Order: sequence, then C-alpha cells, then structure tokens
Amino acid sequence: MEDGKPVWAPHPTDGFQLGTIVDIGADSLTIEPLKNKGKTFLAPVNQVFPAEDDINKHVEDNCSLMYLNEATLLNNVRVRYSKDKIYTFVANILIAVNPYFDIPKLYSQETIKQYQGRSLGTLPPHVYAIADKAYRDMKVLKLSQSIIVSGESGAGKTENTKFILRYLTTSYGTGQDIDERIVEANPLLEAFGNAKTVRNNNSSRFGKFVEIHFNEKNAVVGGFVSHYLLEKSRICRQGPEERNYHIFYRLCAGAPEDIRHKFHLSSPDTFRYLNRGCTRFFATKETDKQIPQNRKSPEHQKSGPLKDPLLDDHGDFKRMSVAMKKIGLDDTEKLDLFRVVAGVLHLGNVDFEEAGSTSGGCNIRNQSSKALEHCAELLGLDQEDLRGSLTSRLMLTTAGGAKGTAIKVPLKVEQANNARDALAKAVYSRLFDHVVTRVNQCFPFDSSANFIGVLDIAGFEYFEHNSFEQFCINYCNEKLQQFFNERILKEEQELYQREGLGVNEVHYVDNQDCIDLVEAKLVGILDILDEENRLPQPSDQHFTASVHNKHKNHFRLTIPRKSKLAVHRNVRDDEGFIIRHFAGAVCYETTKFVEKNNDALHMSLESLISESKDRFIRELFENSNNRKDVKQKAGKLGFISVGNKFKTQLNILLDKLRSTGSSFVRCIKPNLKMVSHQFEGAQILSQLQCSGMVSVLDLMQGGFPSRAPFHELYKMYQKYMPAKLTRLDPRLFCKALFKALGLDEYDYKFGLTKVFFRPGKFAEFDQIMKSDPDHLAELVKKVNKWLIHSRWKKVQWCALSVIKLKNKILYRAGACIQIQKTVRMWLCKKKHKPRIDGLVKVRSLKNRMDRFTEVAAQLKEGKQEMTRQTQQLEAAIDTLIAKIKNTMMSRIDIDHEYRALVTRSEQLLTAMQNKKKEEEERERLKRIQEEMEREKKRREEEEQRQRQEEEERKLKVEMELKRKQEEEERKRREEEERRIQMEMELQLQVEREEETARQAILEQERRDRELALRIAQSEAELIPEEVANDSGLRSNGFSVPSSPERSAGPQVQASKAAAAGTKKYELSKWKYAELRDAINTSCDIELLAACREEFHRRLKVYHAWKSKNKKKNAETEQRAPKSVTDYDHPPVKKAASQQHSIPPIPTRQYEAAMNRQQRYFRIPFVRPGDQYKDPQNKKKGWWYAHFDGPWIARQMELHPDKHPILLVAGKDDMEMCELNLEETGLSRKRGAEILPRQFEDIWERCGGVTYLRSAIESRQARPTYATAMLQSMYK
Repeated sequence: MEDGKPVWAPHPTDGFQLGTIVDIGADSLTIEPLKNKGKTFLAPVNQVFPAEDDINKHVEDNCSLMYLNEATLLNNVRVRYSKDKIYTFVANILIAVNPYFDIPKLYSQETIKQYQGRSLGTLPPHVYAIADKAYRDMKVLKLSQSIIVSGESGAGKTENTKFILRYLTTSYGTGQDIDERIVEANPLLEAFGNAKTVRNNNSSRFGKFVEIHFNEKNAVVGGFVSHYLLEKSRICRQGPEERNYHIFYRLCAGAPEDIRHKFHLSSPDTFRYLNRGCTRFFATKETDKQIPQNRKSPEHQKSGPLKDPLLDDHGDFKRMSVAMKKIGLDDTEKLDLFRVVAGVLHLGNVDFEEAGSTSGGCNIRNQSSKALEHCAELLGLDQEDLRGSLTSRLMLTTAGGAKGTAIKVPLKVEQANNARDALAKAVYSRLFDHVVTRVNQCFPFDSSANFIGVLDIAGFEYFEHNSFEQFCINYCNEKLQQFFNERILKEEQELYQREGLGVNEVHYVDNQDCIDLVEAKLVGILDILDEENRLPQPSDQHFTASVHNKHKNHFRLTIPRKSKLAVHRNVRDDEGFIIRHFAGAVCYETTKFVEKNNDALHMSLESLISESKDRFIRELFENSNNRKDVKQKAGKLGFISVGNKFKTQLNILLDKLRSTGSSFVRCIKPNLKMVSHQFEGAQILSQLQCSGMVSVLDLMQGGFPSRAPFHELYKMYQKYMPAKLTRLDPRLFCKALFKALGLDEYDYKFGLTKVFFRPGKFAEFDQIMKSDPDHLAELVKKVNKWLIHSRWKKVQWCALSVIKLKNKILYRAGACIQIQKTVRMWLCKKKHKPRIDGLVKVRSLKNRMDRFTEVAAQLKEGKQEMTRQTQQLEAAIDTLIAKIKNTMMSRIDIDHEYRALVTRSEQLLTAMQNKKKEEEERERLKRIQEEMEREKKRREEEEQRQRQEEEERKLKVEMELKRKQEEEERKRREEEERRIQMEMELQLQVEREEETARQAILEQERRDRELALRIAQSEAELIPEEVANDSGLRSNGFSVPSSPERSAGPQVQASKAAAAGTKKYELSKWKYAELRDAINTSCDIELLAACREEFHRRLKVYHAWKSKNKKKNAETEQRAPKSVTDYDHPPVKKAASQQHSIPPIPTRQYEAAMNRQQRYFRIPFVRPGDQYKDPQNKKKGWWYAHFDGPWIARQMELHPDKHPILLVAGKDDMEMCELNLEETGLSRKRGAEILPRQFEDIWERCGGVTYLRSAIESRQARPTYATAMLQSMYK
C-alpha cells in the first residue's frame, strides 16, 4: 500500500469506509477517514484492505477486480445495487441482492431467450445464466446438477427458485402441459407453506428440493418435490407482527360466498389460531374494495391492508384455484383441501374450563359448542367422540386385573389445550404432505436420464427467542455450509493438489464439531432429546441439564448467561443453551423442545381421526399409521422423533447433492426494513462472510473453477477425427486443440488428467465443450491445420538442427585442440610446480624486506648495524631465487633453504623490535618529563589568571565606587540647580508684575489720546504728536526697566554670559563634511569640542527627521537600546522654565573635565522587529559601546543567529548612537560598565581589529583612542 493510497477500513454501519493510513502500530493501523478529515481511529491490520483506484467502478465478476477481498466485494455489490444491477458473479457463484421492487424486463421472455446456450460471463450476471450453465453441464458431462439457493429469510430465495424453474421449463421444455404444471406447482406450495414473518412477507416455512427431470434428448419430462421440516408451531401461535400460513387468509378473503357459508368462515380475528398475530390481509387498493367488510378484521379496517408487490390474498386465492386446476386437481379435491383448512381453524376455537366434579378433569365451554360442531362436521367426526377425545385419553392397563383393559383418564385444561393443538398440527401437516404428494403426481415421468435439482430451504435464523424450529433450520444450514466448504473449498483444493496445479492453500473454518454436537450418536443433542422423550415423565429442564452435563467443555456450547444480549442472560441455565454456529452464536430456549420433537398423537385422538367418516381425512392418516415403527406403551403417548426424521431426510438430501454437480446462488438481504434502494453495508457484509464468499475470493485468486477431463474431450471429437488424428494421445490432442484455438496460456492450465480454466474464462471453455457436430468438425479441422503447421515447423527445426550439429562438430574439433594444449600445460605445470611454489614463497619473503628496511630507518641507535643485516638477508634471498631459477631443485631442498631464511628474518625482526621497544621507552620517559613541565607552566598560568581576575574584581569595585560618587555629585548639582531655579522664578515673578503695571499705564495714555482726537477733530493740527518716550508720562513714580536683561539679576546675566561664551565659533553654516574634516584634523581643543557638539547636534536632528518620515508599517531603525536613547528626554516643564532654563555645561568644558577618559559598557538589546517574533526574549542580544571621552568611538551589536554588527566613529556615524555619555545615562546604570579587556576580547573575536584597520587605511575612521592604540601596535 503506497503512501496516500485509499484503503478500506471497518465501519460499524457501512461495513467498510474509505480512509488513508497515517500510522502503523504493532498489530493495528491508524486510519484517517476521507469523509471526516482530522479524526483518526485504530483498525486491526487484518481488517484493512487496499481499495481500487476507482471506487465507483463495478465489474460483473468480482474476480476481475485488482484486489480480491471482502471490502472490494462489498463495494462492488454496493455500486451495482445502486445501479439496479442486483446480480454479481464471484467466479461461478452468483450473488443475488433482493431489490424489493420490480425491475423492468429483468425476467421477461426476451431475457430468457438471450441467455439460452450462452456461456457464463458473455452476458451480464443473472440467475438465468446459472440455470443455463447447470443445463449445459448436465448435457455435456452427462451428470445431474443441483442449484443451492441459500440466504436469510427475506433475501429472495423463493423468487429466485421460481425464476430458475421458469427458465428451465420455458427454454428446454417440450411445450406440453407438463412444463406449465411444474411452474404452477410453486404458488400452491407457497400458499400452504409460506407465511409473513417480521423479516419477510413471503417467508418459506419449509424446505424444498425441486427436481426437474430430463430424458436422453435433454428435454423436460417431469418433476419431483421433496419437502423438509414444516414449521408446525406456527399453526397454533404466531408473533405479534406475523401471520399464519397464507392459505388461511386467502380462504377468508377470497372464498366465494357459498364456500364461506358452507365452511362457516368469517374474519380472521374470530379464530384463535389467527387473532394472536396480525389479522390484516395483503391487498391492493382495487382488491381491498372487493373484499366484503364482514370479512375484514377491526385491525384491517383501522390500519388498512398490508402492502407487498407480490402478495394479494384476494387475488392470490383466484390464482391458486386456477393453478390447482392446471396441475390436475378437480373441484372435489380442491374443496377437500379448503374444508380441512377450515376445520383446523374451527378446532382452534374450542376452549376448555375446569370441571366442577372431583375427578379433576375439564369440560368444553358452552361458547365453544358451535366451534366443536363445525370442526366435527368439516373433519367427518362424531361431535361427542371428538368432545370426549379432547377432554380425556385412554390408558391400557398392564398389571392388576385383566391386561389390556382401557381406562378413560380425564385431562386438565392445559393438557386438553395441548391435545387440541397437537391434533390441529397433525391434521395440517398431513394435509401439507398430501399437497406435496399430489403436486408430484401431476407431473409424473416414466424414465429420467438426469435431473436438475433446485434447493430452497430456510436460511440461517436468529431471533430474540429461538425454539426447536430455529434449532433444526440452523442445523440444516450447518450441514449445507459444510457441503459448500467441501465442494467449493476442500474438494477443489484436493483436486488442485492431485492434479499438481500448485495453487496456494486456503484455510477455512471446519464446522464438523458443531454438526457432531447436534447429530452424534448417544451424546448428540438430537439423541439426548429423543432419550428424554422416551422417559415416563419427560421435561425440558431435565433435557437441558443433560445437554450441559454431557458437553461441559465443548467449545461450541455454552450457557445463556454468557450471551452478549441482556435478554438471553435472563434465561436460566436449565431453560436454554447457546450454540456457536458458523454464522454466529444463537441462544435456544428449550421450552417445548420435548413436545415439538414428538410427532405422535394420543391413542384416543389417533383412533378417532383414523376412523373419520370422511374418506379424505382417513387417507391423510392411513400412510402415517402404516409408517409407525414404535409401539405405544400402555397409558403413554407414542413417540415419533421429529428431529431424527429431519436428520434422516437431510442426510438423504446431502447424499443426493454430493452425487451431482453443484451451482450456488447466494441471496442477500440488503436491509431489515425490506424497502428498496437502501443498502446496509454491515449487515450485508455479515451475510457475505457467513455464506463463505470471503474464502471463495481467497481461493479464486489462484483457482480454476472450470475443468474438463482429457479423455472426455477426446471422446467427444473422436468420431469426427481423420484416422491419422485418432492415434494422438488425449492430452496431446487437447494441447493441439488449445493451440489451434489460440487460447492464452495464462487462462488455462494442464493437470494430470484434466485441463483447468481460470475465473472469467468460461466462454473459451464453453467454446470447446459445445457438442454441436458442425462445431466439433470445425474444431477438428483447426486441429489438423495446426498439426500441419507444427510439423512444417518441425521440419524447419530439423534442418536448423543439422546445421547446428555441423557447427557443433567444428566447434568440438577446435575444442579437442584446446584440450591438448591444456593437458600439455598441465604436465609442464606439474613438473615445475615445486620450483614455482618455492619462487612464490621466496618472493613473498623478499616483498616483506621493504618493511624491514622501513623499521630499520626509524631506529635512532644501531641503525647502521640493522641496515647492514637487512641487506645481507636480502642478498641471501636473491641468491636463493637465482638458484631456483637456474638449477633443478627438489621441493625438500627448496623448503629447507626457505625455512633457514625465514628463521634469519624472524631473528632479525626480533632484534629490531627489541631496539624499537628500548627507544619507545626512552621516548615515553621524555614525554613524561615534558608533561610535568607543561603542568608546571599550566599552574603558573592559572595563578597568573587568578591574580588578573582579582585585579579585575578590584577594578570593578573601584568603578562601582566611582559610579556612586558621580551619582552623588550629579544629585548635589541637580539640587543646586533646583535652588537657583526657584530664585530665578521669584525674580521673574516680580518682573512680570512690574511689566503688567507699565502696560496698564501705556494703555491708559492711548485711550486718553484717542478721546482727545475725537473731541477736537477740527483742531487736530493743534494737538502735538507725542513721542513714545514722553518723560511726563514716564515720571509718575513708576520705574519701568527698558529691557528684561537689566533687571534679570546677577544669575541670569551670568547665564547669558556663559551662553555668549559658547558662541565663540559660529558653526551653524558649516557643512557636514567640513565639520567631519575639522574633527579629524584640528589640533585646537576648543574648536574640536565645538565641532563635535555641532556634529552630534546635527546627527540628532537628522535621526529625528528620519524617524518622523519613516515608511508606513516599517520597523523603527534603532541604533542603540531604547533605555539609552530615551534617557535624554526630560519631563516637560513650565514655559517660563523653558525660556529661562539653566544652560548646560559646555561640551568642551565637560570634555575637559572628562579628560578623554576611556569607558566601556554592555547592556541587553532586543531589536523592535524581534520582540514580536520572540516575546519571551529567549534570544536577546547585547549592545557594546566604547566612549572616548563623552562621545562614542566604537559600537557592537551581537544577536543570536545573526552576524555581529561593528561600527566605528567616522565611518559609521549615521548608524551609531549620537548621544554623549551623560545623555545616555549609561554611567548611572548599575552593572552596565565593563572592563576594557572584556570589550577588547569580544571586539577582536568578532573581527573588530580588521574592520577598524580597514577604516583607518581608507581614511574613514575618526582619530580616537582606539585608532591611536591600533596604529601604535602595528608600528
């Protein structure tokens, strides 16, 4: 399974769902459903299957799919069902899904004609294809065939059986009345043996095996019906939503008025045997109107009729009457059947009550007198005799007095009810036997060559309450499943093994142990039940206890309280048992098991019914009396075992099935509601698994479902062969036949005695097996043609073989020469082999001399001596090599001299090794001495490092003290500034009051002048213009200062003087480059300080402008940590304070005070863009600064996962911090100042030295302490 490929995984309701594998566990897979992304579930590995690439694709034969597994089978059936294609092949097994509606033209006469004589697989799957295959197999193989139609109740078994029978009689009948009778017999059997259940409206409550017999010409000549296990308990009691057999309701709904009055019939609710179940009729709108109101039950009038497209009680009665006539029943016999049915209904209305006498018996109620009278009339019995037989029984004495004396024993109410029900069951079951016998008589046959049997029997049943009927039905299905396993799986694999086909073995569950549990002698459940029936006082509890005791540890049997259903856990251990069938565990309640297993009547009732005045009734019971094989004991009910009778019938049936060829139709019930177009996947999957389809898929992956023996094919064609072809072996003939037809070799395989075909290749198989003379002759011509072609190819091959032989002779001549050369070479090699081996060994010793020379060269003492000995040894080796080459030496002499040389080499090697060891020992002692010296040096370096750290610690303490002193000085200076500020504010307040008074005087003079002008406009020229500095107006006693500076006080004047001092150099018009050049080249201390101040002021202005005009949504460019750049922003003061603030200390004075002191700082730094990516500040960086006096000289930024940022004054002014040291507040940050060594280590590690040197060489660096130190170091 490739990644991402869809797979089928289990689903509780759909059976399987599509998903993908997301994880693999030890024994499970994690699946993500395609329809529910995001949610996963675990599924066992063996329940997950690969899906087809196109899940909506459907195929007619499931074996044609890429993957053969139960999930793809279910999906194929689902897709076909959604398109109203209810039939699907699995090899030669047909799956039929009940559609619950009529599909147009699916079963028409035109469809029947299409499938006649057509191979399996050439037309879409259909039940007609299976029927035609069975007919053709019978015709070709001369072997009877069986078609097993199986499935649950409501799956459509009965309907498919009818279609098979109709197809065979229509296609291959003689056109006589016999064909129609076989088809018309089925509705009659359904009327007496089918009923409505909760799972099926037309459920067969009996099993039947319908045989259609054919003559030598393969034409229909007759038929025979065998029936099994009629459900007699339904006659007396049904479930709330179920009905009795159809015949009762059809008689009530459709009988003519004369029959109704004659048999005293009324609505179903008036009969005890009908009113405890559903009393509504099946009817359409039209037929419901035709049923009189007095025949409808209140339930029918209230809820309306039951609906089913195949059932109509009123119309079916008429069709049943017509069918009776067609199969040969006259009106008298037809009325006899209806009369007995009506008699059973009236018998059920007989009710009992306790007798008032002391005998303890019972009497028939007065209300039941009419029912008793009608029953006696219809069954031809005396009313009083019937009354006595129902309320008492005869007992024959065996001791005391005369033997054989009959004693009448009264019955209790419960016993009388049981006797009444037993009589009704006996009468109806004999009537059903008579109907089947009469059906068989209507299509007799004198002789039969072969037959095709269709088995329709109730499928596996499991209800909430399961009794003896379900036990027998499921036992039958166990046997049929075993037959299926044997025929399809076991026998098939054994055949493959015998024929040597090499097909892989398929494992399946063998249910023989479950069958033995039921039918084994003495310990089987059926034999235990028979033994219980023979006891004087049998009981269901004792029977159940016996079953549990004899099978305590049996895997298939357990007690009810171990059931998974709560309703079964309430059943006591002596009231039931659970059997694990092939399809699942079923809990059987053993109540009335003993009663239902006994098919005999009390002596009194049997004698009464056997002596009936009615001939028809007497004939019903005559055969059963003749078959009695167990004598009745005195006073005891006779015993005829129903279970053993059924077991015998079932074994006969299976023997018949094993003697025939078999085809299988697996009917599937799509849903429990019995509605169309509703597919319940989980329930259908369970049916497919129970029917063995999964095992079939495993087998069919490499199986061959079709085959034919070689000798049969040969015999079929022998009469059409020319004389020269008759000499061929059958196997060779078949091979020639297949080659002539051009069949693909993959599609078939030859065994030892048969040829086998793969699934879906039936068309090719049937092409060969058709026994039409013209067709056979044509095939013989093809075989002859192929033989001629093959012989011509053989002639060509012979010519090629002669040429090949000639080439082979030439080749062998050359090979002989080669052999001679090789032998001579070998003789020469044998002669000189000792010398060659000696040379090889000596040369290998010589090759090792290089190693000797290398070792000798590494020696420091005795090197010359060892080299000399090595050269002598090498000369001895060369001498031996020359001696071997030039003289004929024996192997012994060579070995002797070789060993002598080896000994010399070993001695030399030992001496060299000893020398080497001595030198190594001296080297080791020398290394130890060096190691001790290194250790001493390391200790000295460690002590020096500790002293350095101590000095650094002292420096840090001094720095901290200095920082504190500066902080105290700063606070003192700020306090003095605040005091001076207060004095200035008081002085300014006085000045403002004086200015206000002066302004008031001036305003008054202005108003007086305007008034005078208005009064004497005509004399305006006489009024002189007043000057602004009129001494008369100013001499009113007020002294107004001429300027604020005059009265500002001595402190203000001092401030102005200081400010004027700073303006010694007018630098506002200097260019940026001029300022930078002055800083880099000027030797005037005051000019240098002024230039630096102006330079950094302009940087502040530039950076403020750049921040204000940045791009929208752009990150703020930050040259230093925010704590540094924000420190210089003091709080807003009053306007007066701003106008008259104390001027700062001039920068050059501050620089002089600092005396170009070198200080180094480090604080954490997180850029604005990174604080959102890393809100926890796990990746914070560091900001390093070197201040040369008040201004920054070098700056570093170190961030995780980024390259370091190095900046130097002059080259990178635009990117560096523009504030002086005082403005940054770094000197007041605790722990911010670091040692010069710490800064210089980081600066050098990040490549700062190289960077600063390149800036100096390119004349971009400003002269600072750092540049001076670097230049002096390089000088």
